[in-house]
Amino acid sequence: MQRDKFPPGVAAQLKWYVYRLIDPRNGETFYVGKGRSDRVFQHAKGALKTSEDEDTAELKSSRIKKILALGLDVGHVIHRHNIETEEVAFQIEAALIDAYPGLTNEVGGHESGDYGCRHVEEIVADYATEPFEVREPLILISIAKSYGDEGKSVYEAVRSVWRLNSNRAKDFKLVLAHRRGIVVGAFRPRKWLPATKKNFPLLSEDIPGRFGFEGEEAEREVESLYINRRVPDKFRLKGAANPVRFISVDASTHDQDAESPN
Repeated sequence: MQRDKFPPGVAAQLKWYVYRLIDPRNGETFYVGKGRSDRVFQHAKGALKTSEDEDTAELKSSRIKKILALGLDVGHVIHRHNIETEEVAFQIEAALIDAYPGLTNEVGGHESGDYGCRHVEEIVADYATEPFEVREPLILISIAKSYGDEGKSVYEAVRSVWRLNSNRAKDFKLVLAHRRGIVVGAFRPRKWLPATKKNFPLLSEDIPGRFGFEGEEAEREVESLYINRRVPDKFRLKGAANPVRFISVDASTHDQDAESPN
């Protein structure tokens, strides 16, 4: 019988914990998460409540349904417990997500874009690279999660679509794309457009409140100042959720609030 909660008193002793969901048909880990209380059991309960005519593209729920339909139980493994803070749980969760390819997690691990699993030679190359100097106002965008998806170019990865103040973005004439802290592209945006399928054909649907740009590569002399250089540490804020940063000319200030409404 599938357990749906801990016995009385157990959850309180676990504090924050990081867990894995196991497919009993092949022993594969198919989901990694963090939580407290009975969180580890909520996924199977949620899948049971989802009706057949609802979106079944959600890989985790779809896999759980198939397991339960065979009369089997989802395996629950508490990978680490007695974790004092959510931040520490985030870090452990992120490391596990990087360690198990092919998971059904919708997003990567916390800060995995900049600080996730990499070969040691990549680490050395990144951190030994000289940081760039800010020569003009610019918009800095991390494309760690989008670059390479479905064969996207750097331009396609950085041009769409972001939650930012499009009116303010019009005053910034340079966009830098970086991946894991190394600048891989420099572009001159001509205009910013709402995130619609008409403006961005690669989108599967319109996304209200987000914007992208049309533009071209920056001049070669500008590219030489930024491309293959490292983003200064002060612009790589630990725990920052938004991949977009507005950077001022003096490079002593930066705007964290890229999500400001228009």
